[in-house]
Amino acid sequence: GFSVELLLILLYYYSNETRSVRFVSLKGRDFLTLKDFTGQEIMDMVNLGIDLKAKLKAGIPTPILTGKSLGMIFQKASTRTRVSFEVGMYQLGGQALFLSSHDLQIGRGEPIQDTARVLSRYVDGILIRTFSHKEVEDLAKYADVPVINGLTDDFHPTQVIADLITIQEHKKRIKGLKFAYVGDGNNMTHSLMIGGAKTGMDVMVACPEGYMPNAEIVALAQQYAAEYGGSVSVMHDPLEAIAGADVVYTDTWASMGQEAEKEIRQKAFAGYQVDSAKMALAQPDAIFMHCLPAYRGYEVTDEVMESAQSVVFDEAENRLHAHKAIMASVM
Repeated sequence: GFSVELLLILLYYYSNETRSVRFVSLKGRDFLTLKDFTGQEIMDMVNLGIDLKAKLKAGIPTPILTGKSLGMIFQKASTRTRVSFEVGMYQLGGQALFLSSHDLQIGRGEPIQDTARVLSRYVDGILIRTFSHKEVEDLAKYADVPVINGLTDDFHPTQVIADLITIQEHKKRIKGLKFAYVGDGNNMTHSLMIGGAKTGMDVMVACPEGYMPNAEIVALAQQYAAEYGGSVSVMHDPLEAIAGADVVYTDTWASMGQEAEKEIRQKAFAGYQVDSAKMALAQPDAIFMHCLPAYRGYEVTDEVMESAQSVVFDEAENRLHAHKAIMASVM
């Protein structure tokens, strides 16, 4: 007779076959920014991530990418992105190759278009984590396989899929929530505004003078918000942003490559630390989020990081499930 495990695997394949139509349209697509996806497509990836997480916890194999390889180009340091993509690819039945700039000829001046075309002959997808967003766009332009943006100075879209999974899990909904971001108007802010707008959240962003998000991206996010029934507001007052929020989010004040500005930034961001007093302004059941690495005592207090409202480690875990959903969708 059938073993329970075999029955579960068959059920998985059956359910995957019946719902795979929803992900077919993403196959072969690049994942460069959330600008390129509809609200429904973003939610499809979120739901797929939740589904893959449940299957992993239940011990049900998901060999969706058997025999496929992901080339991972890292020109910036990484903990979560590298480990989650590598482990995720393994769990999907494929393999991942870590390529630092020291390992590649890019580091010695080979043009990105040559690297793109060579790697496309070997692998089924390319992940890149680098400084310039244009480099990612050029890689995608010349590659014949899907390119996934694992972070640039302008955008961090893979993190937002993990963030949305976390919000859905803890709040049971995304649309209509008040989302407050407090801190530096950086790559995270840009991607959160776009992702939040396209999923119908009311996004409040508070940054100090001189550290505001890119005005063009703000305007674009506001257009998306109008289309999807949310809103995007940018201000300087962190208390106004946090008041009544369902989700409170912050990020490091000095991103990679900005370490030299640390002291100047600490002064500029002095009133933006998320502490218990600020959390008390949010909804009583508000969750606290941070994409990590967190510098306790700077952008967030130890007390908030360790509080019952903090979901930062669920959020970090969800990078694995989000990245699997992205790879399964585009590769």
